Amino acid sequence: MSTTLNRIDLRSGGAADLGTVDAVMQAAFDPRFGEAWTRSQCLGILAMPGVWLTIASVDGEAAGFAIARIVADEVELLLLATAPTMRRRGVGSAILRSVMADSLMRGAISLHLEVRDGNGAIALYSQSGFNKVGERKRYYRGADGQAFDAFTFRRELA
Repeated sequence: MSTTLNRIDLRSGGAADLGTVDAVMQAAFDPRFGEAWTRSQCLGILAMPGVWLTIASVDGEAAGFAIARIVADEVELLLLATAPTMRRRGVGSAILRSVMADSLMRGAISLHLEVRDGNGAIALYSQSGFNKVGERKRYYRGADGQAFDAFTFRRELA
């Protein structure tokens, strides 16, 4: 059974939130697929120009996050994760809508992302107006060395 939460709080984050990001990411991303980033990778990307972090919480509990970056007029959604206990309750959709709104405010005309073939988030992206525009064979490398394909999705914002 899925229920939508009454209040999903969204806020801008920074390096001080990396503990939250890491906890959500470790719970959300199965290591067999190789999708999670390390804390140092997250810290490094957050220090780059045009990168922002969005944190979602419900009743003070970490619910999810997204990291995105803008280059010229295009945004790349680098990571989006929802805590397993918060899935199918509107958190991922709220985070994605927030990233899209922030992207427009920053002057973007399009948003793109890559997602592992078979990832349940593909349904969210498709329902949110994203179209599959490419494929990268063997892009993700799991903990056991197995490779997984990635799909590239894009959505026009303007």
